[in-house]
Amino acid sequence: MTLFVNRLSHLDVSLWSPQHGLIGASWHVDAELDGELGEDGMLFDFGEVKPWIKSRLDGGADHTLLIPTKAPGLEIFECSEGLCVRATQPYSMEVRAPRQAFTLLPWPAITTERLAELLADEMMKRPPPRVTDIRLRLRDEVIDGAAYTYSHGLKRHAGNCQRIAHGHRSRLHIWQRGVRMPGLEAEWAERLGDRYLVDAADIATGTDSVVRGMMTSRYRAEQGRFMIRLPTERCLTLPTPTTVEHIAGWLARQITEETGRATRVQAFEGVDKGAIAEAQP
Repeated sequence: MTLFVNRLSHLDVSLWSPQHGLIGASWHVDAELDGELGEDGMLFDFGEVKPWIKSRLDGGADHTLLIPTKAPGLEIFECSEGLCVRATQPYSMEVRAPRQAFTLLPWPAITTERLAELLADEMMKRPPPRVTDIRLRLRDEVIDGAAYTYSHGLKRHAGNCQRIAHGHRSRLHIWQRGVRMPGLEAEWAERLGDRYLVDAADIATGTDSVVRGMMTSRYRAEQGRFMIRLPTERCLTLPTPTTVEHIAGWLARQITEETGRATRVQAFEGVDKGAIAEAQP
């Protein structure tokens, strides 16, 4: 007997791509579980499937930076923060963070198929009673219209969002005069795409942070000390923390200022959640 649950949960991560660099991602998680029926006529109570799998995702890859350790140009070593990852291609990057902020994968590149198989194998090390096999599928949300990916970190967040390099793939809706503006949505999705969003208050100063053409962000949070260094052109600086609420407000103000028209923005943080903001000229 096979039990299946589609859109059971989702993963929000960032990953290092040998071709594109730092990328945010949000994936739906579909699950299939094989096994034998119990006396209650069930393989696994539907009400228990979601929290069981979600707890294992939350304690593992979710809200981490996925690093393919066999990618070219990578150097990984222990540091005072916990672990340091340096890259030289396709551009320079350095991240220092507690060990749990990373998922190290012994591959040359990250693929959803291989990651889903690994996560399922980890779950099968301690499966629920009567479950003989688990299969997972990771897939992008279907988005009709503009979508973009970004990475960030939220130092004041009590949970795993405080990790300095996790990310999302998000849709973007923009209205002016009550009408959706697909042209503006596409333009701003391109401007935001594959960028690191940084709170101006977290940008490091001092001689150790001055590297030509690079931006350094550094902060201390509940889980430990974090640092990221990226090319300045890969970053967008906000005057606030980079929560989805502030992202929506910042976008509404920027678009209103550039177009001279009142703007309403619905910004998403990954799948199915987000914030709406409005600005007047």
